[in-house]
Amino acid sequence: MKLAIITDTSADIAASYLKREDLFVLEIPISIDGVDYEPSKMTHEAWFDLMKAAKDAPKTSQPSVAELSLLLKKLKDEAYTHVLGLFLPAGISGFYANAFYLQNEFEGMSVLFPETFITSSPLGYMVQTALDGKDKGDSFEEILTHFEWQRDHDHAFMLVDDLKWLAKGGRLSNASAFVGTLMNIKPLLQFSDGGEVVVYDKVRTIKKAMSEMKRLVLENTKTGAFKVYVLNAGALDRAQELYDFAIAQGFDDVEMTTFGPVIATHLGVGAIACAISPKFETKD
Repeated sequence: MKLAIITDTSADIAASYLKREDLFVLEIPISIDGVDYEPSKMTHEAWFDLMKAAKDAPKTSQPSVAELSLLLKKLKDEAYTHVLGLFLPAGISGFYANAFYLQNEFEGMSVLFPETFITSSPLGYMVQTALDGKDKGDSFEEILTHFEWQRDHDHAFMLVDDLKWLAKGGRLSNASAFVGTLMNIKPLLQFSDGGEVVVYDKVRTIKKAMSEMKRLVLENTKTGAFKVYVLNAGALDRAQELYDFAIAQGFDDVEMTTFGPVIATHLGVGAIACAISPKFETKD
């Protein structure tokens, strides 16, 4: 089996994996104040600075289906036998539906784009786990089984600090944002089973929202081993609080990192999140 993994720049992937020749990452273009940027060519912090100074709402575009088609043709020419595409969910992007037909366009090469239902660090962790399985000699079917198990047992809870970002992006009316800001409402969001970002709860005050996030982490990690990601977009103090909490609860694999530009565009500066990814031990 000669396997390639394809993903997109919504996935946060460890730098050591990005150097691999069997991993391919499609760019999700982002723009702000009429200027286009490529997330892979800028730091997260630089994007946060641009967002803070922006006059208009930042926007993301879909990855190029034409680019994906050309990449698949290239992989077939290079004798790849299997391709696994792990992209941002259909619930938050039309790319998945537009690219779906390509799975059946390359005779002699098994191409599969399973739904991921999540993005950011958990998606990156799925990609890393698939590559680890390949390195250990797992079959394509085993890699898919491990992926599906991870996907079906992960969670992500996000806290939006300022409602103006949801309003700017058209995900909340300006009136609702104004009223919510006056009432100090902090939306606690999660990924639904269908991969959509939905409101889990509307909490008054950051303190109560942080307490609820901690409770949700414990509630969803009662059995098994987990990797915990604490993510933020310029909210280091709150991220540190969540990180220290996870360590104090005995989690032995906790990583504090920043949202990439694609996800920060949607959640806004000041957002934080806890993501819980189950560990699947592949065979030696």
